[in-house]
Amino acid sequence: MRGPRRHLRVDASAVAPALDALRRELSVPSDHPPAVQREAEEVARRGPVLPPGVTESWIDATDLELVTIDPPGSRDLDQALHLARRGDGYRVSYAIADVAAFVTPGGAIDREAWTRGTTLYLPDGSARLHPATLSEGAASLLADGAPRPAVLWQLDLDAAGELERTEVRRAMVRSRRRFAYAEAQQLIDALDGAGDGLPGGLHLLGEVGRARQALEAARGGISLQLPEQDVVLEDGHYRLAFRRTLPVEGWNAQLSLLTGMAAAALMAQGGLGILRVLPPAEPAALERLRRCAAALTVTWPGDEPYPTFVRRLRAEDPAEAAVLHQAAKALRGAGYQSLGVAAIDGGAEADGGAEAGAVEVPARHEALAALYTHVTAPLRRLVDRYGAEVALALGSGRPAPDWAREALVGLPAAMAAAGQRSSRVDSAVLDLFEALVLRDLVGSPFTATVVDSNARHSRVQLRRPAVIATVAGALPLGEAVTLTLTEAEPSARRIVFEPAQALEG
Repeated sequence: MRGPRRHLRVDASAVAPALDALRRELSVPSDHPPAVQREAEEVARRGPVLPPGVTESWIDATDLELVTIDPPGSRDLDQALHLARRGDGYRVSYAIADVAAFVTPGGAIDREAWTRGTTLYLPDGSARLHPATLSEGAASLLADGAPRPAVLWQLDLDAAGELERTEVRRAMVRSRRRFAYAEAQQLIDALDGAGDGLPGGLHLLGEVGRARQALEAARGGISLQLPEQDVVLEDGHYRLAFRRTLPVEGWNAQLSLLTGMAAAALMAQGGLGILRVLPPAEPAALERLRRCAAALTVTWPGDEPYPTFVRRLRAEDPAEAAVLHQAAKALRGAGYQSLGVAAIDGGAEADGGAEAGAVEVPARHEALAALYTHVTAPLRRLVDRYGAEVALALGSGRPAPDWAREALVGLPAAMAAAGQRSSRVDSAVLDLFEALVLRDLVGSPFTATVVDSNARHSRVQLRRPAVIATVAGALPLGEAVTLTLTEAEPSARRIVFEPAQALEG
């Protein structure tokens, strides 16, 4: 039986009141307070200044042909890149917006950023970490011809993509061109592996990205390729879609991961900093995953490592998609680990935790199978500004500024709260749009695949629209089912499906 054939969209004008109500219910921050806005306007007019405790000024790197690659319409541009050959290897130049050049420690912008933690993205606008005057203006790496302050990472790789040398400095840079992901992909594809000359060395992005992906696989890293639910605005109407990432997005992400790993290595060696960590999958979770694979006749040889198995699963296959959802459940518990906090709490002067008498073992990010930290998105995430400042100090052999060191004590809790808020908002937005899209279709049949199931409820992925819903009771994992929509209430952000019948095949 086929599901509804009508075009499932909702008028944008009908969404605004529902999103306003969602913001009130979840206490999503609105515009920044007047004092924060005033300070942002003042520092934007003033221009960048070195943060307290920092004496090394910006080097001039405005001759470097940097480009940005971001979603269409983005203006909060944290990262710009330039790639070049270096003998048999590569040099990756990765410029990160120097937000600390505009945010005074303890000032109005800083205090408000600590209450927000991250930028929250909603379909009709963002609740920004920093005022737009900075995040989409003075501090953003816009391709408008103006020089911008940046934290410039220059990372030398060998022919296989392994990191050989790290240098990090403050620099004045100039972004030359902004690419959307699709545009960058088209340009790279048009070369088909031959030729060069793309701005920013973009023709090398596939080479470097694939090399880094191969190294990730070799060390046991995992990148889950689950389809993402996305809210799309077209011609004044919103619709839900499952979005698959382009290869260029994965390659670009590898540069950010490379930089985060380089920064984490500096922090681990120096005994000071803050790491992004993820614990290993619990044995019980892996055993559930193995039982799930067996039940769905997805082959998992006993000697095949868990990361290798997960990497070869295909989201387009219903049975393998169900196993992927189970694999995602095994990767839980991400957080932050501060290094050197014992020395800070104890008032010790040493920057190294070991010198202060507290030997700390840095924890890995198990999905990456590496030490890793966040330093590449300071316009959108609070922790990155402090991580970058510590890395700059460690890279130059000087003490980190007191304001950066002292922040390491409270950052894990602040970022945990921000992450929980962001997850609640993301889930609520999807729940709202699912109910809005489906509200006129109560009583209609839908086809779906069961991607998760236990004694109490099941998770199903509809074929159309792009909805992942919960159904009461146990359903056969990995199988196709027919569901009847019995309730869709946007005000409660609630949809209810009930099983109709199992589909053949």
